[in-house]
Amino acid sequence: MKIKVINGPNLNLLGIREVAIYGKQDYAALKRQIAEYAKTHGVEIEIFQSNSEGAIVDAIQSCLGNFDAIIINPAAYTHTSIAILDALKAVALPAVEVHLSDVDSREDFRKISYAGMACCQRFAGMGFDGYLRAIDFLIAGSAR
Repeated sequence: MKIKVINGPNLNLLGIREVAIYGKQDYAALKRQIAEYAKTHGVEIEIFQSNSEGAIVDAIQSCLGNFDAIIINPAAYTHTSIAILDALKAVALPAVEVHLSDVDSREDFRKISYAGMACCQRFAGMGFDGYLRAIDFLIAGSAR
């Protein structure tokens, strides 16, 4: 199985921004944890991060014919980007939405997830472990 992990804006600042919400571990630690977990589970993984909505749309589109599934944390674009929703719908690959924090217990505007409308599962509020649960979910074939 080949999975593309797509991360949105400000995740590159993990360990610096809002530590009380996102924790002290940095983005490099997140990438290491995902890569190591995937390797031990026989999954090929590619990890991408951008602060730009268009680059995220391009990354989603590049999955068509090249990946079996997508794990996406659109970050703030979760609540604003119909373009990301449309890209996920267009490639029609199993997609799992991940959020480090429990977005449902935060500000009201965070309760809307456009990207989630094209995802078959969501893991939120589990920190880095949400990405690992997403991998497990996709391996189990629950996405199909």
